Amino acid sequence: MASHREPGPPPPPEVSTLVLTALNGSPLADHDIRGSVVAAAQSLAERSGIRIVHLTTSDEAISITIEGSTVEAVGFAGELRTITNTWFEHKFRDGPLWGTPRPG
Repeated sequence: MASHREPGPPPPPEVSTLVLTALNGSPLADHDIRGSVVAAAQSLAERSGIRIVHLTTSDEAISITIEGSTVEAVGFAGELRTITNTWFEHKFRDGPLWGTPRPG
């Protein structure tokens, strides 16, 4: 005879953290740039159906913890990087905002 078990509480959701770091200097020290980057992250999360658990910024970086897998975080980071790099390059004729420094 099979035993009946009551379902337990659901497992906690998976969370993943992503960090985008400025390629040069401290661009997020500028209040308007910081605000635009944060707004872009929040808008992207809303459009994508991703819940932001925690978001912090410094003068050089944005760190975002999302409810989702590492794969989802990588995709979110890539899309946020593309959106904000494009905006930054067009607005300031400079950039990219995020990236990996070229060797040498």
